[in-house]
Amino acid sequence: MIEFRDYQKNIISRGTEILKDNGFLYLAMEVRTGKTLTSLGIADQMGVEHVLFLTKKKAISSIVGDYDLMCPASFILFTINYESMHKLPQNIKWDIVVIDEAHSLGAIPKPNKRAKDVKALIKKNKSKVILMSGTPTPESYSQMYHQVYGIPNNPFREYVSFYKFAKDYVNVKQRMINSMMINDYSRGLETIVDKMNPYTIRFTQKEAGFENDIVEEVLEVEMDELTYSLSSKLKKNLVIEGKDDVILADTPVKLMMKLHQMYSGTVKFESGNSMILDLSKAKFIYDNFCVSKVGIFYKFKEELNALKEVYGDQLCTELEEFNSTDKTIALQIVSGREGISLRNAEFLVYYNIDFSATSYWQSRDRMTTKDSKLSKVYWVFAKDGIEKQIYKSVIQKKDYTLKHFKKDLLTLNYD
Repeated sequence: MIEFRDYQKNIISRGTEILKDNGFLYLAMEVRTGKTLTSLGIADQMGVEHVLFLTKKKAISSIVGDYDLMCPASFILFTINYESMHKLPQNIKWDIVVIDEAHSLGAIPKPNKRAKDVKALIKKNKSKVILMSGTPTPESYSQMYHQVYGIPNNPFREYVSFYKFAKDYVNVKQRMINSMMINDYSRGLETIVDKMNPYTIRFTQKEAGFENDIVEEVLEVEMDELTYSLSSKLKKNLVIEGKDDVILADTPVKLMMKLHQMYSGTVKFESGNSMILDLSKAKFIYDNFCVSKVGIFYKFKEELNALKEVYGDQLCTELEEFNSTDKTIALQIVSGREGISLRNAEFLVYYNIDFSATSYWQSRDRMTTKDSKLSKVYWVFAKDGIEKQIYKSVIQKKDYTLKHFKKDLLTLNYD
């Protein structure tokens, strides 16, 4: 039987009362403070029979492991990834639904499929709900509405749509996109947080006693001459026609994406096919880190193929295999940034960088534990590539946007 930490016992006690009184609870606990175990501890105190845990596919094994530590638990746990919700057994009533990484439901102004599916599930089962996220509103307070809109007792239940909610809780502005004026709903008011406070328990790594420092280092790679010549040609002509395929950058967004791919040695063609152009980054990572047990984050699917080509059977993509062998693990940034722990890694190495500031802050924290004192993170960037410009934005908690790219395009060296 697991022994909870003192702060977890306190949160379990408080959270159980909030859940009993209101029918839902939001655990806004920072990464690595034990949200999963704490939520399972609350479920155990509730005396229910069936608990459904919604999460990402790569996090399932970790959650099942936490549940096993509680043996014997007072409830039956069923864990599934969001994309497989349609496979849920229809003859079970879910007493509690735990929504992991709840901020992923927070699309605005319209709800995404995940939020709609969760809403339907809660309505059908009349479930109590535990939402969890280390970053409940990573980009805007407005993101809270669709996270909770499917919960009958949520504090915004009088607003039947986001647009009606926005009239009272969002400072709506207009901005020009593609010669059209559209409403910008990202300026949610702090009163949204105030409304959520009675249902929310916040807890930081500092409060848990974490003393971990994250030290980052940028490493530059001289890419093959082909990479630089193709990038220069695309920037000038906006198209490269090959024998069988075409690289097309006929809009600024496409140009940004294609250059981002090419400077890391891969490209996706207009046909939808993709290929490896340059193994320089993959070889650099192998040459410098092959004797270490590291976690590698990549962005584009073809980058994983480049790593596999260089690493061979020394590379894995599943957490269980990583934890039980000496292999290096490769994870896609967005799918690997949440809900998993890479505490067994000696270093984190980034093959590429995502445009999202959320991806930056969440993924680099995957090694952090309460007992660790130092985490080393290495960023592998192409010399004279676009990655450094993206890095400058995300470390300031700003997404890298088309506006940044157009400005950087004037100074990037492609010749």
